[in-house]
Amino acid sequence: MILTTTPQIEGRPIQRYLGVVTGETIIGANFVKDFFAGIRDIVGGRSASYENVLREAKETSMREMMDRAMAMGANAVVGIDIDYETIGANGSMLMVATSGTAVVI
Repeated sequence: MILTTTPQIEGRPIQRYLGVVTGETIIGANFVKDFFAGIRDIVGGRSASYENVLREAKETSMREMMDRAMAMGANAVVGIDIDYETIGANGSMLMVATSGTAVVI
């Protein structure tokens, strides 16, 4: 399965458009990660724990979108858009939503 943010794949003409596919993931950040991230905010540096949560959420959302595309008979998803949003009380949860167009190339 080819996944790309571009609207087409060079050298691989799109034979059929199957429709829009999406993937959504909501992941909560726990107290320990929040605590250590707060320390990082004070002393500086990157928050590896939050980066890992963000990466996991993105990969899960992309995999869900890809699975939906495969169920439609697609072998590629083009024009992928990835959106990140904090939701919940005090932004305690992270939502990653992906969308694209399922195609046959």
